[in-house]
Amino acid sequence: MSPSAFFLLVLLALLTVTNLPRRGRAASHRDADHGGVVVYWRPGCPYCMRLRTRLRFTRLRYSEVNIWKDPEAAAFVRSVADGNETVPTVTVAGRAMVNPSRSQVLEAAGRHLPASGGRERDGDPRP
Repeated sequence: MSPSAFFLLVLLALLTVTNLPRRGRAASHRDADHGGVVVYWRPGCPYCMRLRTRLRFTRLRYSEVNIWKDPEAAAFVRSVADGNETVPTVTVAGRAMVNPSRSQVLEAAGRHLPASGGRERDGDPRP
């Protein structure tokens, strides 16, 4: 296998993995913890992949909601994004941000969430 073919195979695998919801993190709009952090995303969105990948390297607890599988979530995103289904849209303690950076999400979590800042007490980032 040529080096370029190997690189493309690794890149494809990475993109596939980062585009899937984390186990235990997927939620519906109705079941998501709206007092915490909720990331609204859709498959194939490069901005969603980038934010979700960057958030995985933090200890922040959050739920992920796929707007293509949840019409209620899609309607919510449209309500906070001027009628558009712009993702990623993130809510922190009910406050919506459209296409935020990792640092904006972490800063909002530090400001609006309880003293733990949305982080696990035992150091494990997974719920």
